[in-house]
Amino acid sequence: MRPSIRLIAIVPAAGVGARAAEPPRDGAPVLPKQYRRIAGQPMLRHAVRALLGDERIARVVVAVGPGDSHAQAALDGLPRVVCLPCGGETRARTVANALARCDAGADDWILVHDAARPGLPPAVLGALIDACLDDEVGGLVAMPVADTIKAQDDAQAPRVARTVPREGLWQAQTPQMFRAGLLRKALAHAEVRNLPVTDEAGAIEALGLAPRLVPGTLSNFKVTWPEDFALMEKLLDQT
Repeated sequence: MRPSIRLIAIVPAAGVGARAAEPPRDGAPVLPKQYRRIAGQPMLRHAVRALLGDERIARVVVAVGPGDSHAQAALDGLPRVVCLPCGGETRARTVANALARCDAGADDWILVHDAARPGLPPAVLGALIDACLDDEVGGLVAMPVADTIKAQDDAQAPRVARTVPREGLWQAQTPQMFRAGLLRKALAHAEVRNLPVTDEAGAIEALGLAPRLVPGTLSNFKVTWPEDFALMEKLLDQT
């Protein structure tokens, strides 16, 4: 990697995580899931600290919603972290907004990581960076699918329509790592064509490119449902 090329991480943290929300208590507003505490700290702080563990990452840009009142306290004292109130209506728009404001050159590498993945191990992050630095496209952390996959029919009471062969299927995780210029182009392409991309790799694929797959780990799962918090707490307590 040439010295002039930087690695910049973006953490989109503008959502509320409705699927993971607990019922409101005494009329109090529901705390967005990225700020709920796991192992004594906000989940967002764990996710950002995991990225800071690799010194090759020059900066971590946390993209939050306008008027966010939790991020500064959650990230207080962490080095190389910038918080930008540039969240959009979708993940893709939030990442695109952060890209426009993070002063990344076209050849700089961008690593996008979920705020809800606080269990990213240093070895997985390092393996992704090592694998992508000389790759023409970039890549993502992912796990080979181990379970039998069923496709649902269209009935109101769900039933199995078919079994989907799992050979060659991978479950996408983050970080996902691409050049800033290519990622900007891919996100703009997807937005103009109203493509329903749910991650950065999907936007890259829509350009006809094939991101590299880098094996991840189970501990890097996305905290999505209420019961996931207890499981992630156990995992973080062991590290």
